[in-house]
Amino acid sequence: MAGANTTPSGRLGAGLAVLVGVVVAVSIGSYAAVHRPALRPLFLIGFSGMLQMKTWLASVAVLFVVVQLLTALWMWGRLPGTHSAPAAVTVVHRWSGTIAFVVSLPVALHCVWSLGFATASPRVLWHSTLGCAFYGAYATKMVGLRLRGAPPWLVPALGGLTLALFVLVWLTSALWFFSRSGVPLV
Repeated sequence: MAGANTTPSGRLGAGLAVLVGVVVAVSIGSYAAVHRPALRPLFLIGFSGMLQMKTWLASVAVLFVVVQLLTALWMWGRLPGTHSAPAAVTVVHRWSGTIAFVVSLPVALHCVWSLGFATASPRVLWHSTLGCAFYGAYATKMVGLRLRGAPPWLVPALGGLTLALFVLVWLTSALWFFSRSGVPLV
């Protein structure tokens, strides 16, 4: 059932939000696939190499993603042992998401510009695909947040999808990097 507060324009808007996300994901993936990878970093901001920088920035972002999850659960009344969330939780949720997104941008830039859409192994192919899907899901969520009359499950579902995709991107990159032996961590 669509829900009592869902309107035809809200459903259309949700469909358009998904279309925006698909366009974002496919555009990033297409550019990364046809662009000749530079195979060098644009900047290192104090790290010894590009992989080290990407790993640590992605790890910082994933910490803010965890804050996103906890604050979202609190705001939606799904965090055990809590009551309604104070207004400050909404502020923390918005800022943690903003920080996570901003910190992820240099990582994505280096993935796309320096490395391209890589397919050298199943892990790398999954990472490239999930990275594009993350930014598509993020765009869909940002558009979805502004919709009136959309299905009430839309924002939590898009938030959960965005979170899951980012964690999968981190698992196929940063966790993989941290598990390598003999590689300098900074």
